[in-house]
Amino acid sequence: MMIGRYDIYSLALAAGVISFLGFVLENIWLACRKGYMDNRNMTLPFLLGYGMLVDGIYLLIGTPEELHINAAPNASLTTRYIVYFLSAAVIVSVGEIALGTAVEKIFGFEYWNYESLPMHITKYTSIPTSLGFAFIITFFMGKCFTPIMSLVGTLEQHDLRTTAVVLTAAMVSDFVISFAKMYKTRSLNIRWTVHIPVIKDSVDKVKAALKG
Repeated sequence: MMIGRYDIYSLALAAGVISFLGFVLENIWLACRKGYMDNRNMTLPFLLGYGMLVDGIYLLIGTPEELHINAAPNASLTTRYIVYFLSAAVIVSVGEIALGTAVEKIFGFEYWNYESLPMHITKYTSIPTSLGFAFIITFFMGKCFTPIMSLVGTLEQHDLRTTAVVLTAAMVSDFVISFAKMYKTRSLNIRWTVHIPVIKDSVDKVKAALKG
């Protein structure tokens, strides 16, 4: 089954790669902001939402070079990148608000809170984070997505299907089990935390300096 230029197995495997990169990205952000890393509420090192988001964005608006938006079919590459960046920022903002609100209503706790950040829009999104994610997405979709899909396409069809099915099953199972536990406990699913003293000390010094 083809979806756009790629078959469903290629997109599923790409979602796995991107879900792992999302796990790494969130822990880098957490380490820089708070001085520690954790399991991000999952057991496996995959955040399924990132893979679903990137695949969804591809289906909705394509890539910067091959926009699915027909508002400016003859636009320059720079214009297409700007349109893509702004579209990604809107998608991220709406997605974060929808997911954060749903988790709080259904599970009874805050999945995250951006109220400490400037220019936040509700507690679930903010202009700086949305623009930051949009920049990363735009760069990734413009420079990395097509090469990754080309690499995935070099796999033998049997290997591709087997890997995609096994990885997707593992990620979905982990997602369901982790969220079921959070629903039961009404709290985050923190399994491990690693503090990074050097980063933590730097973060504490910055916080102290900002407080005056």
